[in-house]
Amino acid sequence: MTRETMTHSAEETISFGRTLSELLTPPKLVLLRGDLGAGKTTLVKGIAAGFAAAEEEDVTSPTFTLVHEYRGPRANLYHIDLYRVDTPRELEMLGLDDLRSDNSILLIEWGEKFARLLRGCDVEISLERDGETGRRIRIIG
Repeated sequence: MTRETMTHSAEETISFGRTLSELLTPPKLVLLRGDLGAGKTTLVKGIAAGFAAAEEEDVTSPTFTLVHEYRGPRANLYHIDLYRVDTPRELEMLGLDDLRSDNSILLIEWGEKFARLLRGCDVEISLERDGETGRRIRIIG
């Protein structure tokens, strides 16, 4: 399945993320692709709100902590940022396999850096800038 949509503001991207709670039934490993500032974390704000796992304003980029956990009644979300992870050894040290369970959704930014994650992903979401505030969002899987 491939689905594509356009959003024209951060609010629309968050709103679209909320709708993805129907598509992303656990367990799922989701790769989020896009350049810096493409809106990956903005989309996760909506996904977390859609699962009632976090308020939008409580979702922040895990660039330095690498993993943020948001627990909801239907799923536990793990927002993971691998931008600063460079080697398979560093990836293994994160213990991502330990986060996988029947009610977990792993939302991984920069996961395409690692072939193992590319092979194991259930859904891939790519975000591209379209002008100043527009985003083209493509979902595959």
